[in-house]
Amino acid sequence: MGVAVNILKWSWYHRNYLIIFLTPLLLLPLPLIIPTPEARCGFTILLMALYWCTECMPLAVTALLPVVLFPMMGIMESSAVCVEYLKDSNMLFIGGLLVAIAVENWHLHKRIAIRLLLIIGVRPALLMMGFMIVSAFLSMWISNSATTAMMLPMAQAMLDQLCATEARAVERELRAAGEDNQAFELEETQQNKEELPNVKIAPEDVKPQSEVRVKNPDQDSSVDSELERRRILREEEYRQLKKGMSLSVCYSASIGGTATLTGTTPNLILKGQLNKLFPKNGDIINFTSWFTFSFPHMLILLAISWLWLQFLYLGFNMKKSFGCGLKNKDRDNEAYAVMKEEYRKLGRVTFAEVAVLSIFTSLVVLWFTREPGFMDGWATLLFNKDGTRQFVTDGTTAIFMSLLFFVIPSQLPRCGGYGYDKEGKEVKAPPPLLNWQVVHERMPWNIILLLGGGFALAAGSEESGLSTWLGASLAPLKAIPPYAISIIICLLVATFTECSSNTATTTLFLPILASMATAIELHPLYVMIPCVQAASLAFMLPVATPPNAIAFAFGNLRVLDMVKAGFMLNIVGILTINLSINTWGYTMFELHTFPDWANTTTQANVTSFCTSQNVL
Repeated sequence: MGVAVNILKWSWYHRNYLIIFLTPLLLLPLPLIIPTPEARCGFTILLMALYWCTECMPLAVTALLPVVLFPMMGIMESSAVCVEYLKDSNMLFIGGLLVAIAVENWHLHKRIAIRLLLIIGVRPALLMMGFMIVSAFLSMWISNSATTAMMLPMAQAMLDQLCATEARAVERELRAAGEDNQAFELEETQQNKEELPNVKIAPEDVKPQSEVRVKNPDQDSSVDSELERRRILREEEYRQLKKGMSLSVCYSASIGGTATLTGTTPNLILKGQLNKLFPKNGDIINFTSWFTFSFPHMLILLAISWLWLQFLYLGFNMKKSFGCGLKNKDRDNEAYAVMKEEYRKLGRVTFAEVAVLSIFTSLVVLWFTREPGFMDGWATLLFNKDGTRQFVTDGTTAIFMSLLFFVIPSQLPRCGGYGYDKEGKEVKAPPPLLNWQVVHERMPWNIILLLGGGFALAAGSEESGLSTWLGASLAPLKAIPPYAISIIICLLVATFTECSSNTATTTLFLPILASMATAIELHPLYVMIPCVQAASLAFMLPVATPPNAIAFAFGNLRVLDMVKAGFMLNIVGILTINLSINTWGYTMFELHTFPDWANTTTQANVTSFCTSQNVL
């Protein structure tokens, strides 16, 4: 028995090495028994899927496997595979990250967050709403993990201050009530004595009523007991409130990232995969179209999430949650003063912050006006005049604006010098808004490789004919209504993403769903968009996404707390995704028709497949 236990322990400790070496051996019969390009490509995809799910190797390292396996298996040439790792979507991702790094470097996000919270208010329900709105807004532009890591300490400090302030207010009220009761009892005693004829009271023994303070041990004991009782209730209340606040921050960060194309990696994977698999799609997914579709969905899901967490951790007591009819001005004023002090610590608005905000705002405006959809944008009028080729894309705009961070100085030119650096040397000229050292430390290069690995898998599936084979195998799904297919996909992806990263989940599912859509002549976006949005519904487990892990460690949460709150939000998220795709999304993207650009791609894939099988 002991030997078996030791073997199991050893296997568990060395599980990553066992998975790395045993998985290829177990999958090797697939390309050996079926010596076709489709089987070889399937071997690579299955191997990468298992590596990604188990994380036996870093995700970015696993994403490099196509560079080795595709050329060795005769699926694609090495030069063709390597090109897939730096597409236009990667440039859009890099440009968006440079903007986020600049915002974080100059603490502009913290100034925006505190300012918005000062406007919203400090009552419990309003405070939760405020943190959710701020977290969702920030995660639209900077990473979900950075948003959660910044907002959670602020939320916990604010709740600690509210709890301490409430404790002082309750103690003052009870002490004052006890003193009033003692004074009332003394007055009654004096009146009784005056009514007794045989009792003589010396004049020096009579004191003014305001100076009377009689110690009553029983009264003090009852006050202390009441204070202890209220302290226990208050601590339990704020413990629940802290749990709800921690979950609200991490959930709203994940929800907010879905609203913009650069907000989370799966959105960019969708754009890249769509351009790779359907190159003639006419740039149907760009910053403007994605925001127009996803922002309303984000607002609906965010509002329902707030209501659910409000019910779960605060209840629907209007007086306690919103302060209706309660006089807690002292508590509110003290909490407000804490936020004002945090804002004061940031100092005056600097030239660097104004410059970063100006570049950020200009980039968003350029994104929205490049191809607004209802009219020709500036890119069409100035660069893409022929209408067939996209010379300027969202990636071009992002890189152009992010280059300004390395050009514009962080201070206005002046004659009085620029102070001293960390090493005590005099600064002769102001540094730019960003330098490469900061970018090198904060840029998540692994995500860029993950994006490239996904594009390489899509290209390999197309070249090998695997996508065509998968599409043909899934053709019987044509008998199922499209809305039912969308719901099934959402359920599958939402479950899968709880155990795997949303990036790996999206990368694996999108090529398969695109093949299925072309095979059953369904608009590809009808299944690809639900897949991407469902990949962000990782609400149930701490390991599902980095914001969940941060909140779990910071908020003293149990796994059961996250499962209980996240399960309902997963169901609600799936319903809202299908609501949006079947209402305004159905009209926006014309999902009722099978587009020509998808049909053309299908025919090309069929021709390639038939050629590889010597049919033509």
